[in-house]
Parts: sequence; structure tokens; C-alpha cells
Amino acid sequence: MIYIRSLICNICFFGVMIAGCIVTLFVGPISRKGTIFLWDKIVMRIIFWCVKHIAGLKVECRGLENVSKEPALYACKHESALETYAFTQPVPTCTYVLKKELVYMPFFGWTQYFYGMVPVDRKGGAKAMKNMLKGVKKIVGEGRPVVVFPEGTRCKPGTTKGYKSGFLFLAENLKLKVVPVAVNTGLFWTKASFLRYPGTAVIEFLPAMDVKAHEDKKAFMEKLEQVIEEKCKELNDEAVQKYPWVKKNLGA
Repeated sequence: MIYIRSLICNICFFGVMIAGCIVTLFVGPISRKGTIFLWDKIVMRIIFWCVKHIAGLKVECRGLENVSKEPALYACKHESALETYAFTQPVPTCTYVLKKELVYMPFFGWTQYFYGMVPVDRKGGAKAMKNMLKGVKKIVGEGRPVVVFPEGTRCKPGTTKGYKSGFLFLAENLKLKVVPVAVNTGLFWTKASFLRYPGTAVIEFLPAMDVKAHEDKKAFMEKLEQVIEEKCKELNDEAVQKYPWVKKNLGA
């Protein structure tokens, strides 16, 4: 049954996504606000209705009291595509720092450009970091929050690839509070698989951290990683207890 439900969910999911991308080609060049409204208020709500009612996968957001009312830098664990879509609901108008290759994808990449995503060349060194900072400052100046994946790529649940110095560079220069975000989404929406496992995926916002309060920046990054990874482990353990069928998706 999971294969059939996943197949139908994916058809609906990508069908709605494609329709949204086509509409964005007309709305995007005219209005960024219109593009944001289209995706946050229409496309994403339809998508998550399909995910919940077809695949049986609910997304629960916890710690909403920690969501900043002012622009902030969200340091989010990255396990699947699910959190990149779901984030727009508890944190409206948020944008992401992402690898530049994604922006060049036909239709979907163009949509990300019109939405206001900030591309970064992960191999570009110092120049790429400066361009990324410039792009993020522009977005923050528009009053929008920014989501960054400190590891720079998706990781299997229960694993980490290390938190990158690029995040610290942003945190120091932007002088915004950092909101850590833990997830267990990879247990239900796994990388490189069309299966969508039923259950409740959790995105949890944790108390904000202030990089300025840490003289030792290395200690700040270590603390950020510890806080996120420990909470992710709690969420993984909780999910496995409630939904034993997702245990196989934990990393080694």
C-alpha cells in the first residue's frame, strides 16, 4: 500500500509544483511579493494537503514560540526536501541559501530565483562568501528571514557531515540572532527514494543563540551543532518508537 500511496502522492506533489512553476514564469518577472504569496499561501498548502491525506504524512512544527518576529538566521538540520517546503508555513516569506546549480534548473530553478533564494558557489572560496553575504543582506533588508543548512548538504538521519565555517561567516557579519532547528524529516521523506512513509515528521525550533555572546567562535559552532544534533536524536528516537517502520532509514 505504501508504494501506491507514495506514487499517487508524488504525482500530485510534482504536478502541483510544475503548475506553480509555470504560473511563476508570468508572476515572477512582475512581482516578488506575488511570487511569495503564490507559493506560501497556495502551492505549499495544496502540497501539504496532498502529503497528509494521500501519503499519511503529517508535518508538526514545535517550539513556535522560538520563531523570531524579526528577521533572523535559522540554522536548520537538512535531511530531506520536506523541510525546505514546510519551513514557509511557520516562517512566512523565508528564503534559503542554496547551491547555485539549483538556480539553473529549468522552471524550478527560475522559480527559486524569482522567489528570492540566495545562490552560493560552494567551490568559489572567499569571493563566493562575500557574494553570498551581499545577497543575504539584501534579503534581510527586505525584512525576510533566512534559512541556512550549516552542513551544506542533506544528511541521513542520525548522521552529520560537520557544520561548515560559511555559516559562522554569515552569523558574525549579519549580527542576527541564530535560531537552531532540529528535524526528523529524513525518516519519512528519504533522499533518492520515491517512498513517503506515513507518520508525523517534526520540525522543532529551539531557543535562539547569540553569536556575539561567544568570544570563542569555534565554541559557538560546537554548541550550535551539539544543540541541534542532540534534539535530532531525541526526535529520531521518538519517531522510531511511534513508527517502527522508519527505523531502517536511520544512518549508520
